Parts: sequence; C-alpha cells; structure tokens
Amino acid sequence: MTKVLNLLDNKYFSFVFNIIKVGVAFILATYILFIAIQKITNNSSIFGYRVFSVASGSMIPVYNINDVILVKNCSVNHLNVGEDIVYVGKRGGVEGLTVSHRIIKIDKTDGKVTRLFTQGLNAEGADPSIGPEQVLGKIVDVVPIITPINHIIKNIFGFFFLIFLPLVLVICLEIMETRIALKLDANELMRIERNEKDVEELIRREEIVKEQFDEEII
Repeated sequence: MTKVLNLLDNKYFSFVFNIIKVGVAFILATYILFIAIQKITNNSSIFGYRVFSVASGSMIPVYNINDVILVKNCSVNHLNVGEDIVYVGKRGGVEGLTVSHRIIKIDKTDGKVTRLFTQGLNAEGADPSIGPEQVLGKIVDVVPIITPINHIIKNIFGFFFLIFLPLVLVICLEIMETRIALKLDANELMRIERNEKDVEELIRREEIVKEQFDEEII
C-alpha cells in the first residue's frame, strides 16, 4: 500500500496518469457523441450535413475503410463529373445500401439532371445508373478527429492497447486511490479519537490532582 501511495504521489507519474485519463475520456466521449448523433437523428441531415463511415475499399486511396466522411446536401443540378457523392442504391446488388462513389457521367434534359453514373476507384465497372432522388449529398472531406478514433476503435489491436488497457489502468488506479484515501480518512479519525481520549484522560487527572490539592489545603 505504501509503494502504491508513493507512486500516486510521484509528480511525474501523476502527470502521465492525468494525460491518460484525459485522453481516454476524450476519445470515448467524442466517439459516444458521434454514435449518439447518428442513432438519434437516424443519420438525417443536421444543418445540411451528414456523416458516414466508409465500409469498403472501393474508393481507396481517397477514402479508406473506416474513414468518417462529411457529406453536404446539394442540388444534383450543381454536381459535376469527377465529384464524389453518397447515394442509396436501388438495384444491381446495392439495393438499400449507402454507396460512396465518384461521378463518371451525367445525363441532362433541358439543363436538369436525369441520371447519374458512378464508379468506385477500385471497382472494375460502373455502378447501375441512379436517379436524382437517390443522391444524399456530395462528399466534402474526411472528418479529421473522428476518423482516427474510428480507426482505433474498429481495430482490435488499437482498441485493446489504446482504449481497453488504458481504461482498465485508469479504473484500477482510481479505485486504489479511493481506497487509500478512505483508509487515510479512517486512520485520521482514529487518531482524532485517540487524541480526544488523551485529552479526556488528562482532564480527569487534572481534576484528581485538584481534588487532592483542595483536600490538603482544607
């Protein structure tokens, strides 16, 4: 217990320990917030934006698996060939799936988009053509903070060494610190009680001496 107490009192250890606590708390809080927003909104647009996690390697090297991408609502008539979009598939093996691919061709009638053709950078062929109503938005960029956290969380080794072990360490040390504090409080309480008993004993002896002194005077 003394060794643990000395360790917790070490300023260098406390500095590292506090950094680990803050880091783990930040990562978990950020990721939980990200998941909560997705679940609560059902990935609906918030202020004109959505976020998606890339599930396949069809857009490597631009977007890697587990990258979190920011998607902006936009009019399909403002889209151009070469831009990356997210859409909901309806046929050709992607029914009901959310797909993030690059526009390779746009068909227009009277200046309005009627069909879009997309393809993954690593795909052998083009996707089935899609209608304007299938488009969810244009990919703006990879979200810088959430993306590395998502990579860590979804990698078994990254999660174990960078999240699970530090979290267990923090919990164990917090428990030990609390137990030590409680024990110190208990020891302090016992010391106070002993001091009170000593004071009471001293007062009792003084009263005895005083009584004897009074008897001698009489």
